Amino acid sequence: MTNTPRYPTLSDDPVEFVVEESEAGQRLDMLLSLRFHDYSRGHLRRVISFGGVRIDETGGKPAYRVRAGQVVRVVLPEIPREAPRPEDISLEILYEDEDLVVVNKPPGMVVHPARGHWSGTLVSALQFHFGPSLSSSGGPLRPGIVHRLDRDTSGAILVARHDQAHAKLSSQFQSRTIEKEYFAIVAGSPSLDSDIIDRAIAVHATHREKMTTVRDDEEGRTAQTLYTVTERFRGFAALRVKPKTGRTHQIRVHLAYIGYPVLCDRAYGHRAELTRGELSGEPGDTTLLLGRQALHARHLKFEHPSSGKTIEVEAPLPGDMMNLLHAMRTFRYL
Repeated sequence: MTNTPRYPTLSDDPVEFVVEESEAGQRLDMLLSLRFHDYSRGHLRRVISFGGVRIDETGGKPAYRVRAGQVVRVVLPEIPREAPRPEDISLEILYEDEDLVVVNKPPGMVVHPARGHWSGTLVSALQFHFGPSLSSSGGPLRPGIVHRLDRDTSGAILVARHDQAHAKLSSQFQSRTIEKEYFAIVAGSPSLDSDIIDRAIAVHATHREKMTTVRDDEEGRTAQTLYTVTERFRGFAALRVKPKTGRTHQIRVHLAYIGYPVLCDRAYGHRAELTRGELSGEPGDTTLLLGRQALHARHLKFEHPSSGKTIEVEAPLPGDMMNLLHAMRTFRYL
């Protein structure tokens, strides 16, 4: 008799099971995807990476090969009983055809439902605008979603309109052939005009919702980020950033590691907001210029899943970052 646990929809209580003989030798992420059908394999990899899976009281990696008799303990996030409901939320479409859509995600919008964010998500907006014309590969909670951006990161995000397109676009992300470029404003001004940050990234030892850099010989995944300074201010700088790998929070973690965190990054920086008075030197001016991390996914370059043609999409900067740049040029430009 197969020892398959019930899918936990109402709580975060851990589920334990014993690896059977027939399951021995499987990758950990594949084993979990076979047991927890409502979660995509990609989502389960993230659960593993964030420390949500223990094997005989020891953490594991997605590619770990399980052995018969091992005890696997899994903590999965609570999910709603139903798929996200369509919501009439306006979207800025940067590119659209029968295979895919590229959306300029606004800051503050969560990509797919998660604990505390069941409504107002990009998925709900996509459901309203495109209905059943979205891929199902990501599971019922992530129709069309090929990759994601953090809640407070704005910019271009790819959406697949059918499973074949989803598979081909996902393959490009996995093979790192999709070119992504971000625009960031950082606290401080790097001494080098351009450099590559090469430092492995792992889940933080005590703050499991955060990531951290580690030495290459420690438990971590290799990560490389190239940055170029495009404009310098007094105490700040604007960067063009190209991640060579796609680790969780990679750009934010790497820039914080070299001492120039993304401005107003609550998790990895030193402040949560910036007012106009702080730039102008007038303490009485409390006009808020920025209240989220100054990070924007500005450019995507990829191979079209059907035609094979190169597609390049540019996402205009959102208003808050435009206003911030204008203020910095006005008050703090060197």
